[in-house]
Amino acid sequence: MTTTVEPDAAPARPGWWVIAGQESRDLWFGGRGPVLLFAYSVLLSAVTYLAATNQILNFLEQREAVNLTLQVSVAVGVLITMVVAADAISGERERGTFESLLLSPVSRGAIVQGKLAAAMSLWGGTFLVSLPYLWVLGHGVGVVAGAVLLGMLVGTLLAFAMAAIGLLISAVSSANKVSLGASLFLVLALFAPTQLPAMPTSAVGEVLTRVNPLTAGMHYLQLVVLKGHSWTQDLGYLISPVVAVAGAVVALAVAGPRIVRLGGGGGPA
Repeated sequence: MTTTVEPDAAPARPGWWVIAGQESRDLWFGGRGPVLLFAYSVLLSAVTYLAATNQILNFLEQREAVNLTLQVSVAVGVLITMVVAADAISGERERGTFESLLLSPVSRGAIVQGKLAAAMSLWGGTFLVSLPYLWVLGHGVGVVAGAVLLGMLVGTLLAFAMAAIGLLISAVSSANKVSLGASLFLVLALFAPTQLPAMPTSAVGEVLTRVNPLTAGMHYLQLVVLKGHSWTQDLGYLISPVVAVAGAVVALAVAGPRIVRLGGGGGPA
């Protein structure tokens, strides 16, 4: 990603804002962001087409179609955001561009914060792309506005937590492949239980669903969008996503500046 920070460009701006701006420009104007969004839109187009076709054949009601598309959009958006975050530090090390960033007149904490903000800009992009698909499927039953607001809230919590974890993994990984592989494995392992619909029906399944921030967040979306529950009826499912965000913030604040170094793992600072 972007490797230099110009100290004279905007002296009044905080360091993390400068890093976030340069990282975001590199992400979006460098081509990676648009390519990822295009692939994301192709996937959502396929999901929406299948949902709309099944809806016409009466296999899916509109609420089910909206819920399916919302679940896919949030899940894939979170996955993409985490992958970008996992490449943020280890990827720059391998490309040989990280040393000049470390030598720039910003703190290492600001570097972490800026890279996290840039990764979150991709989550915002993916969610914006999903809006037309949700409207097409649900505009006739009045669930679109609620689904959009809820998806934005829950998705932002999940994306922030996973992006922060991806950054931590990227900082301590000795190679970019290790960082990407570990991050993908983690997010897929956390998302896998969402494909087990009977899981929350047992006592053990209910506990596992609530403890896992991803399954808890996705299940909360399903209860509100598909089952028609009120937003406040099942707020307990959002405890683990909120805790995950708080834990990620603390971990980045405490460990981030210490583990952002030129060499991964126990490499040189």
